[in-house]
Order: sequence, then C-alpha cells, then structure tokens
Amino acid sequence: MSLEHFLSNAVSSWMNQEGPASDIVLSSRVRLARNLEAMRFPTVASNEEAREIVETMKRHFSEKSFQELGELEFLVMEELNTLEKRVLVEKHLISPQLAEDSTYGACMLTPNEEVSIMINEEDHIRIQCLFPGMQLTEALRVANSLDDWIESKIDYAFDEKRGYLTSCPTNVGTGLRASVMMHLPALVLTQQMNRIVPAINQLGLVVRGIYGEGSEALGNIFQISNQLTLGKSEEDIVNDLLSVVQQLIAQERSAREALVKTSNIQLEDRVFRSYGILAHSRIIETKEAAKCLSDVRLGIDLGFIENISRSILNELMILTQPGFLQQYAGGPLRPNERDIRRASLIRERLRLKR
Repeated sequence: MSLEHFLSNAVSSWMNQEGPASDIVLSSRVRLARNLEAMRFPTVASNEEAREIVETMKRHFSEKSFQELGELEFLVMEELNTLEKRVLVEKHLISPQLAEDSTYGACMLTPNEEVSIMINEEDHIRIQCLFPGMQLTEALRVANSLDDWIESKIDYAFDEKRGYLTSCPTNVGTGLRASVMMHLPALVLTQQMNRIVPAINQLGLVVRGIYGEGSEALGNIFQISNQLTLGKSEEDIVNDLLSVVQQLIAQERSAREALVKTSNIQLEDRVFRSYGILAHSRIIETKEAAKCLSDVRLGIDLGFIENISRSILNELMILTQPGFLQQYAGGPLRPNERDIRRASLIRERLRLKR
C-alpha cells in the first residue's frame, strides 16, 4: 500500500457500501481525542516534542495491522505537498487544520479508509472511524477497540475527575465527537432548516458544513455533531445524537413526500434541469456543481431518475473538488481551468450510467 492508493481513488471503498438510511445519511463518524501522558499538548509543544510524538506513534503502530481492518499506512505531513494534503482533506481522511497548520503532523490510514488516526493535530492523537449510512454505534465500537489497542502500548493523559485531558476544554471528558453527514435537500427547499438549526443547537448539538467547523453546507449536505463531551458517557452522547438524527430523517422524508404531492412537476423539472446542466455544461463552478448533484441525487432517491446509481453521485461529490481536479491534472490549475475540467469530468462520468 502507498500514498498513491489514497490519492488515486475519489471514493473510499466503504463509501460504495449501502448503510442504514443511506438515502439521507451519507456517513457516520466517531472521533476520539487523546493525548500522551507527561507531554505538552500540540498547541504549545516545541518542534522537538512534536517530532517525538510522531516517532513514538511510528515506532509502535506503523505497518501494524489492527483486527480485520488491515495494516496501517503511516503518512508524514511534511513529506506531502499542498495538493496531496488537500486531496486527503476532501476525502475527510485528515482535517483542514492538520493539513494547513501541523508541520510536524502525521496520520495513519487503513486500506479501506474507514479508520484515520491523526497525529499532532489539536491533540496528540485523534482516532476517526467512518462508516456508510447510520452506523454511529458500530463506529463507536470500532473506535473504542482502536483506543484500547493504542492505550495498551502508550499512556494517556487522564484525570480521575475530569476524564481524558485535551487541548480544547470542550473535548475534556470522553474526548468523543460523534457526527453524521446528512443530505437534506427537501428541508432546505421547504425552508425548514432555518428553524431546525437553532433548535438543534439548543440540544447541545451543532450543525456545520461538509468539512466541519467553518465550512459551507455545499450540496445541501450538513454535518450534525455533539458539542460537549464532559458529564456524559460515550453511549449517552451517541444515543442523544441518534435521537435527533432519527427525527431529522423522518422530517426530511416527510418534506420529500410533501414536495412530491404539492409540487411534483416543479420538483421533477428542477431535477432534470440540474441533470441537463451536469450532462452538457462545458464550464461549471464548485457551488453550482454541488447544487446540481444534490438535485440529481434527490431525483434518484425519489425514482425520477433510474439509470444512474448513487455511487456515481458519491464519487462526483469528491472528484469535483479543487484538490482532486488538480491531482488528476498532474499539477495546479487556475480557477477557470478547474471549472472546465470539472464540467468535462462530470459529463464523462454521467455517460457511464452504471
């Protein structure tokens, strides 16, 4: 396995699998924040201390296999160029912060990309597990198993009263961030998201864009996650999130049914106009592509479009991002060149109709 393995394929193998409620829930993620005992956190650590953390993790875990997930590939950030790191961000394998701010950072990835362990991001270790559809409980199970495996070889910073100690106070306690990525076009079209987001925030959860904090909800894709980790068990955090997500699933399905009943021809027209733009455009920007892909995916879910599978849409949502376009081009592209290449790639993939 090599870096090329992670850069050449837009869709991780787990993304081609169907999970529960996968028409609305694209993925479930669990992330655990951990720090090594008696070591300063990355936010205040010296370069030498940061290197020591990387070397410690590499010595214990590089090229080691974990259960059925396979051998962990070790990638050092300073050995990657800007474009390679951007592609990993677009695939959600590393965070924008690790790509941009951590000179002495690294990550470990499993072949199917379900597991990513970031090193020297905001914390020494961030264990991330990604699963298709609504599988938060399974993601938590795997994350906890990985956590136990790592802790069997190194000691964590832990306080009997406060729990796991982290750089950010909001992560102290369990260190758990659970999130789901949801496609909610009907709630956006019926203008219900404007009232839903504040209600979710009042429950101690947060709604963000496709790449987390500070990012935009491109293509009507929203990330719902917990905000606090102190004072609740991991199971309670996940169950609280599950409860809200199940309500959102029900509301999105109800909104889709209402649109079909009251505005069926207008909705069908919107879907096929977007399909026409994707199928025939010669120039298309990121936002327009994301909006049209969202419409076409909704059309597939509602049965308006029958000759295109969701897998192509999943692939295009990542392939059309700036990093991947430039990776395939073999180097940097100007914005207008990216827009031309994006349109060409979309036309080519839609013709496959797999």
